[in-house]
Amino acid sequence: MQRPELIALDLDGTLVDSAPDLAYAVEQMLVRLEKPAVTHEQVRGWIGNGVNMLVKRALTGRMEAEENPQGFERALQVFSGIYEQNISDRGTLYPGVLDGLRQLKSEGFVLTCLTNKHSRFTHSLLDKTGLSEFFDFVVCGDTFEQRKPHPMPLLKTAERFNADPTASVMVGDSINDIKAAKAAGFKAVCVPYGYKGKYSVDELAADHVVNSLAELPALFAQAA
Repeated sequence: MQRPELIALDLDGTLVDSAPDLAYAVEQMLVRLEKPAVTHEQVRGWIGNGVNMLVKRALTGRMEAEENPQGFERALQVFSGIYEQNISDRGTLYPGVLDGLRQLKSEGFVLTCLTNKHSRFTHSLLDKTGLSEFFDFVVCGDTFEQRKPHPMPLLKTAERFNADPTASVMVGDSINDIKAAKAAGFKAVCVPYGYKGKYSVDELAADHVVNSLAELPALFAQAA
């Protein structure tokens, strides 16, 4: 792997452990709607496909939720209001995130955040966690017509910076990140924590695995 022309990083599960805030919003939504409760671990397993799917899974209690469960629009409205007010009260940055981003930025890498999270929540979360300053571009779930695992967000981002996809890297924690990277021709780097659902790190089959983002500068120094 050569020194990357562009580094795209996922948000939830890679930079921020947002599950506590998402779980709180789901819990309060279900209470207000008088729906059956779900566990924190269930919510953690449902993260990664955007808020709409998270709400559908919470309403049905199923990973493969139906397309339009009863009461979905009202539930989405309630969830969004709660989550927006509690977007970073309980979650934390993963160890090594700040150290890794600071060093990568100081070494002149182009850094982008690429998430399936809606822009309504993404920019607020990045601001409140102090991460906004590190990114040259932020791609949200509603930025383009497609989102991960589709390659469009990565390819459009590479095009924006005139970067060669085959000389670029996607860093993430989930199958959507790895699938998007491979479909776009990016190298895929995986962290062992985060929200992997039913997959293990080995099953994701990334090109590289780093224990924390603090290891990225050394990985790319080796590549150079």
